[in-house]
Amino acid sequence: MNEGISNKLKHFWHVVSNVRPIVWICLYLCLMPLFALVYYWMPDGQFRIPENAGTDYGSWLYYSIVTITTLGFGDYTPAHGWAQAVTAIEVMCGLVFLGFFLNSVGSMKSEIDVETEIEKQHRVHQATEYDKLMKNIPVLLHRLNMYLSFCYAVTTPVNKRGAGGQYNQDFRFNDMHDLYLPSGLPTDYSSRPAVEGLMVCASNTSLYLDSLQSHVDLTLWPEMLEDSFAFVAACQMFVSADLLKDWPEKEVKENSATTVKEAIKKISDDIEAWSGPEESGKRFDMAPAVELYHFIKETGKLARKIELAATSIASSGK
Repeated sequence: MNEGISNKLKHFWHVVSNVRPIVWICLYLCLMPLFALVYYWMPDGQFRIPENAGTDYGSWLYYSIVTITTLGFGDYTPAHGWAQAVTAIEVMCGLVFLGFFLNSVGSMKSEIDVETEIEKQHRVHQATEYDKLMKNIPVLLHRLNMYLSFCYAVTTPVNKRGAGGQYNQDFRFNDMHDLYLPSGLPTDYSSRPAVEGLMVCASNTSLYLDSLQSHVDLTLWPEMLEDSFAFVAACQMFVSADLLKDWPEKEVKENSATTVKEAIKKISDDIEAWSGPEESGKRFDMAPAVELYHFIKETGKLARKIELAATSIASSGK
């Protein structure tokens, strides 16, 4: 029982404290004309009134103001029960409403202080995370540039590749026919197939973005977080990495080619001559290339967006 009463009182006090101060002060001011009207309607003889003093509504409004503010000048004096009771009630109401007003002011001040402190902590947190992100942006941009370079190598025939070529996200499926030839990139000194370099670079970039999300609060930059998460998810869902790696050997084992070089030539010719992903249901052997096509389309766009977002954050300073 006591606990129930205590909870109700706490709830009541919580509600009262959340009422804005302007409401309490308005109610406090409204009590003055309200009680003045009660005094005006009381029968004669309830008050001792000074000689030549007025008894109109304005006079009772004056008495109400003096009473509720506890000034008590003593010129109008309640002489009988009803007048004394109403006067006492007005004084108590005034004190209670004034107390509620002061409590509401204190509650509002505490609320403002809390909001100010939260905002301060948010600014400190944002500055800290920004500094952490800035330390990672050079490496992030390097990895994204490397990945986009391999996207360019895989989606551009060898005879069209140039030293400063840029990845074009509007590439066609047939443009990937040289994916098993070396990338020819200035930063790639190996003789491995371009598609193999792309898979390694995609995995490294995905791991770095995943690690970045763990060490930096990217929720402060929601678009960058969303794109980073989508890039990591796309890499994790890509299932044709091993199939692409073993595709030439598979062609040799199935006797459609006698050497790996011939197998690569056959795959290249098939990709260059094939109508594309729209006919994927008719050529199941082309499934790895079809998935790679969609994978590069998606991750290349995401990598570009992350790159632009990181550059924008670095240049804007926030």
